[in-house]
Amino acid sequence: MIKEIHIKNYKSIQKLKMPIGQLTVLIGENGSGKTNILEAVALASAAASDKLDNEFLSARGIRITDPKFMRSAFHCENTSEDIYIRLTGHENTYFECHLQNDNEPYSKWKTNHIKFYPIDFNPKIICAKLNLQNFLIYSPENNSLRIFEKEGQIQPLGINGEGLFKLLKVLGSEENKVSLNVIKEKLKVIDWFEDFDLPNSLSENEKLIRIKDKYLHETISHIDQKASNEGFLFLLFYFALMVSNKTPNLFSIDNIDASLNPKLCWHMTKTLGQLARQNNKQVILTTHNPAILDGLNLDDSQQKLFVVFRNKMGYTKIKQIEKPTAEQEPIRLSEAFLRGYIGGLPKGF
Repeated sequence: MIKEIHIKNYKSIQKLKMPIGQLTVLIGENGSGKTNILEAVALASAAASDKLDNEFLSARGIRITDPKFMRSAFHCENTSEDIYIRLTGHENTYFECHLQNDNEPYSKWKTNHIKFYPIDFNPKIICAKLNLQNFLIYSPENNSLRIFEKEGQIQPLGINGEGLFKLLKVLGSEENKVSLNVIKEKLKVIDWFEDFDLPNSLSENEKLIRIKDKYLHETISHIDQKASNEGFLFLLFYFALMVSNKTPNLFSIDNIDASLNPKLCWHMTKTLGQLARQNNKQVILTTHNPAILDGLNLDDSQQKLFVVFRNKMGYTKIKQIEKPTAEQEPIRLSEAFLRGYIGGLPKGF
């Protein structure tokens, strides 16, 4: 696992070091740089795999723009300098890269310098120790989930939710039934949900699951995913992502609160922390919903919360939020955020 991220000269990030845990949450204003932190990790992962073409970067969840705007644009010289990213794991293992682009039309990113440590280790072993090979920034979309869009370049799950149906079929096989049952059990946080199954009689091109709503009239046996609500589909995606051994061990989810009720956000964060530990996953989440914070256990050193903000120079900075001490007023993290105690709120009004 990764324990620290070090970034220089990437978009709004001039220089930043951030320790991360098994579950790390980033909260802050729009445009503060939360997603830029995720993108820097994805860029390092692509560099480690020697896959820096724009098509592959986009498929990982990176917002591609003019190369000079991929650098920190606070000084003119920055638009031609290297992007630097270093990911450090336990036992001082690390991956470090300097990325360069000449800013010419059709130019591509390339590694100006790359380093694996320990130097006598096979790079594949170091990438495996850091879980670096397949880092993605997931940002599921309702339509992709509702129609069960087919998997694309990235498998088993694309960044917008592509491939979920096939993954559910794999999890429904006899050897994976335990994982599927975990998903079903976690989905019972939704009051109306009773069960779902994948019909055996589907044609090759059919993609549907039968969902049992316990309030349905007895003459209606089930609904399908097209008739279900968005919250159910998003939770189905997140839990499948967490329990499958086919999905990356290190990944991020951008704006994880999309389409979820605040109370559901709280419960989901708590559940993701449990599933991360049980399934050896390391996850970085971004959110604008304060309710997400209440599901964190800051007594656990592997769960971390950061407020991301821009300083007076415009640089992205972070502030780690610790659990309040016994002397401080007992208050939920969501309330502390909304009251402005921990920062991360707009100051213009």
